[in-house]
Amino acid sequence: MPLHIAIDASRTTVARVTGTEHYALRLIESLIHLNDSLTHPHQLSLYFRDAPASDLFPQSEHVTTHVIPFPRVWTHIRFAAALYQHHPDVTFVPAHTLPFVFSGRSVVTIHDLGYLHFPEAHPFRQRTYLDMTTRYSARRASLILADSQATVDDLATFYNVPQSKMRVVYPGVEVPSPGEGLHLSAKYNIPSSYLVFIGTLQPRKNIERLIHAFTHWKRSNPDSELGLVLAGGKGWLFDEAWLADAEDVYLTGYIDEADKGPLLRRAVAIVFPSLFEGFGFPVVEAMHVGTPVIASNTSSLPELVADAGLQVDPLDEDALVGAIDLIVSRADLRQSLREKGFRQAAKFTWAQTAQQTLDALVTAAST
Repeated sequence: MPLHIAIDASRTTVARVTGTEHYALRLIESLIHLNDSLTHPHQLSLYFRDAPASDLFPQSEHVTTHVIPFPRVWTHIRFAAALYQHHPDVTFVPAHTLPFVFSGRSVVTIHDLGYLHFPEAHPFRQRTYLDMTTRYSARRASLILADSQATVDDLATFYNVPQSKMRVVYPGVEVPSPGEGLHLSAKYNIPSSYLVFIGTLQPRKNIERLIHAFTHWKRSNPDSELGLVLAGGKGWLFDEAWLADAEDVYLTGYIDEADKGPLLRRAVAIVFPSLFEGFGFPVVEAMHVGTPVIASNTSSLPELVADAGLQVDPLDEDALVGAIDLIVSRADLRQSLREKGFRQAAKFTWAQTAQQTLDALVTAAST
């Protein structure tokens, strides 16, 4: 029996897109395509705070758009009022926060609990709000979708959420845009041979230890022309002192999205020793283009990398140095990881994410 499914699409129209906004955009897009392919399609109601572009989502006779502007506390006042008025069979929120007061069944995606692992990385008011709303949403939701088993485990540990209420639904990961990247050296002032990190430069990403490990390796290999490229903006608590004794380390700042694929493809390897990740998109993107991976053996990263990369203790600088040495010196290892990486990355598709999400919505509506 077709359902009326309400979806919070407010994150898809923000000016600056981060991982959560991208997740909401691509998942809703994929849900529309999947729903249109069904013999008995559901009715999808998309709720926006700001008017979307006419081509933001595929046109569909099974989608109704509601633009309900409101300056502040949109989720808890305006979206909640719309749900009360329209009485959907189930409500889906793809980003942590359900309205405080609404009726009916619901599904929510909780991406990670990084604010509990690294509270210093969040201003007090933001951290308090995240804790309050995520705790409430975890209790109120009929079903919870988590980006990784690591997030499922955190929800059970910190908020006592029963395993039966949670499902691991991995996000899809697109193949980065193609390109030779011959312009990269001049555009970003980087060498032709390099290891790369992509992400915000902040303590949680373990940038200081990565720089120290690379500098240590470089001093043991003084004839190497290899550089370390840190591609991303300086984030909360970035410290210039991390670069004090660095050798051949290059900061690009934010890179254009069109340059991400070529930058990854031309790298000897991606080095991603993050201390915590709800879902590490850059490592999957690297595997998509055949770039070998060095990643942490903590949080969600072992699930994503499996045997398609080298996993290291992110707190062990010597282990990181050893992994860099191994991957730089052995062409056979790089080739093996490329082949495994292609197979591993192919597991993360938006079509699969949409199917598993729709299955959860149908289950939630019927229980």
